[in-house]
Amino acid sequence: MAGYRGQRKPRRWLKVLLALVLVGILCFAGLFGAVMYGAYDHVSGDPQVMLILGCRVMPGGEPSILLQDRLDTALDYLDDHPEMTVVVSGGQGSNEPTSEAACMADYLEEHGVDPDQIWLEDQSSNTKENLIYSRELLEEQGIDVGEEGVLVVSNGFHLTRSRMLAERFGYGHVSTLAAPTSHIPSRIQMYIREPLALVKSFLLDR
Repeated sequence: MAGYRGQRKPRRWLKVLLALVLVGILCFAGLFGAVMYGAYDHVSGDPQVMLILGCRVMPGGEPSILLQDRLDTALDYLDDHPEMTVVVSGGQGSNEPTSEAACMADYLEEHGVDPDQIWLEDQSSNTKENLIYSRELLEEQGIDVGEEGVLVVSNGFHLTRSRMLAERFGYGHVSTLAAPTSHIPSRIQMYIREPLALVKSFLLDR
């Protein structure tokens, strides 16, 4: 009998382990679904401010593929809404030759956007700071983000978290514009990473 009882204990632990794995898979699937829901355009009303979130600048000063995806999507929208104020948000990382905001502004100007309608937020280093510092910039210019509609532009995988943080940090009417992720390895990596980043931001980005 002692030998029989000794065999049951490992089986019980195996069941517990399998249950935890199943719970983990279900949680990840739910988070992945939330990320996917945000990966499409959700534009409501008539937002007057466009906020483009930064991404890596390449060593030569040109936007990375992900950042170019965001900028080209923004330009397509601006073709039909040319009077929008555009905030480009992103600081300069240690491996970047210029700030992400400056790179974005240059790209937009080269593609016909009036420099006077582009405002640079060039101090942020993550999504939380993108939204906080951009809000401060807009408020300094007399725009109340609690009342004014703001259109946030980023790659689709990034938008559920961006919307959550925007609403947390006082943006009252948030629309989102989803850029594609044309670099396939980055698309796979980011859609695996983003559900975990969503949890991190929910718990820690306050």
